[in-house]
Amino acid sequence: MFNYTKLATEECDFIEIASAEDLPAGERMFVDIDQFHLVVFNIAGGLYAISDVCSHDNGPVGEGELEEYEIACPRHGAHFDVRTGKVRSLPAIVDIPAYPVRVVDGKIEVGLPKE
Repeated sequence: MFNYTKLATEECDFIEIASAEDLPAGERMFVDIDQFHLVVFNIAGGLYAISDVCSHDNGPVGEGELEEYEIACPRHGAHFDVRTGKVRSLPAIVDIPAYPVRVVDGKIEVGLPKE
């Protein structure tokens, strides 16, 4: 069972998802890897990945409005920090998963829980 806190690097297997140039600053990318539905953000050159599932009603959160590091779920307005997955406002009360992101040899890699 996945713990809904940001994973430490040593707890992950890293999966290549794209070239770094495919995700310019200010953009987001949706990625599906097995049962993981992710949104990866490039915010001022920093890369962050969260689950694309709102903990309030399991709806998608990734299309929401982003202000600095906070995304608002487009369905009911819950806010989450994209750096950590921490919930910032109701109606959600449970954090969502956040995943480590790194760039290796020009490729973006996301860390998923080791099996």
